Amino acid sequence: MVMGSLNTEVEVVVIGSGPGGYVAALRLADLGKEVMVVEERERPGGVCLLEGCIPSKSLINAIELSEAAKGAARLGLTFTGLQLDHVKLREWTDGVVAQLSGGVKTLLQKRGVEIVHGRARFQDSHSLAIEGGGTIAFKQCIIATGSSLNRLPPGIDQSVWSSADALKLQEVPGTLLVVGGGYIGLELGLVYAGLGSRVSVVEFFPRLLMGADLDLVDVMVKQVSKRLHAVMTDSKVKGIEPRDGGFDVEIEHEGQTSRERYDRVLVAIGRRPNTDDIGLEHTKVKVDDKGVIETDGECRTAEPHIYAIGDVTHGPMLAHKASREGKVAAESIAGHKVEFDNRAIPAVVFTDPEISWCGLTERRAEELGVTVNVGRFPLSALGRARAIGHTEGLVKVLSEPETDLILGVGIVGPHASELIAEGALAIEMGATLADLTETIHPHPTLSEALMEAAEMAAGTAVHVFKRG
Repeated sequence: MVMGSLNTEVEVVVIGSGPGGYVAALRLADLGKEVMVVEERERPGGVCLLEGCIPSKSLINAIELSEAAKGAARLGLTFTGLQLDHVKLREWTDGVVAQLSGGVKTLLQKRGVEIVHGRARFQDSHSLAIEGGGTIAFKQCIIATGSSLNRLPPGIDQSVWSSADALKLQEVPGTLLVVGGGYIGLELGLVYAGLGSRVSVVEFFPRLLMGADLDLVDVMVKQVSKRLHAVMTDSKVKGIEPRDGGFDVEIEHEGQTSRERYDRVLVAIGRRPNTDDIGLEHTKVKVDDKGVIETDGECRTAEPHIYAIGDVTHGPMLAHKASREGKVAAESIAGHKVEFDNRAIPAVVFTDPEISWCGLTERRAEELGVTVNVGRFPLSALGRARAIGHTEGLVKVLSEPETDLILGVGIVGPHASELIAEGALAIEMGATLADLTETIHPHPTLSEALMEAAEMAAGTAVHVFKRG
């Protein structure tokens, strides 16, 4: 509903209906709390569902199907007349988003959670003003306002694409420059390459995906470079000028500055927390210089009755992290003894091949000066990988040398996004290498690679010969 001039009181109010906010609201309702959700958008679901994770993965799935069909000739399967209709693909993606958003709305309604549409700002530590009129007084509050795309640098024309613009799939440009070699830029770049665009990627840092281990990234880069026109790392965009329906872009690469012409430019340079215009100055909630809200293990802010979850708090901006925090906050409000103490938050990049990791990475271990034992197993030695024709990739397990405690898992290859959950479970349960090696994994499957990597770390591998 729209507030209008209505003033109301509620036990708990949740600001935002993304994967953190709506999960918190549902859990609160199940725990017997009176809950109200304030959502600025017309539909619930947040950035992830409406213009992020879900639409992008719908598009990625279509491109992967297309690439699989093109590559099937080596298996003896030949297709003719394969075409991609970007209009129908857009309609399919919109339909997926609509169904899931409608499902969230239905779940909230069936639990008696009232949805208020409008922008909320704190008047003080116990009330919210809703833009357009009306106030909500509350006993407890959960801030789940999510994040927004980083603002474009001064001087860059606003007609360049954001990731949200690219996901609308209004056109397929002949040439596309992606500014930013993070997961968003790479995923969308590969989507448009699959649709027929000639895609170039420019990245400021020396390599792509700086947060991931180099051995995983190298495998991915080797494969995706075949589908991209150019990948320019350690480079800088010095200017973007719209001209005659396209863009003239000045790029500094390898000490040389060149000027290139592109039909479209997609800028994917990260996100920032939505905390700068919600009235936090009227509360005791502490926010750092990057706009991140300080919270404790229960997701409480400096105002004990105000909680914060998801992208507005410290940690990776990931939907599954927000959902877990939403449950923690809800249960804390209900008086349960609970804490966000997860040791492994899986990260996934939906490129082709996919990359995933959780727990400690080799890169981070080196920064911390922590000694780790690493077992690597190449997919080229795995029966299922051979059978499906995707042997590019590896699985690695990091363990503590003295105790064999599993500290981290990294995967690059097909279905890495699905396989990483076992690694996360192993870390959360405090599993050792023996727990993985002695667990019978079905054969032939990709999941065996995790067991094999643990055997490599334990020195008991049989499917890879190690010279003495």
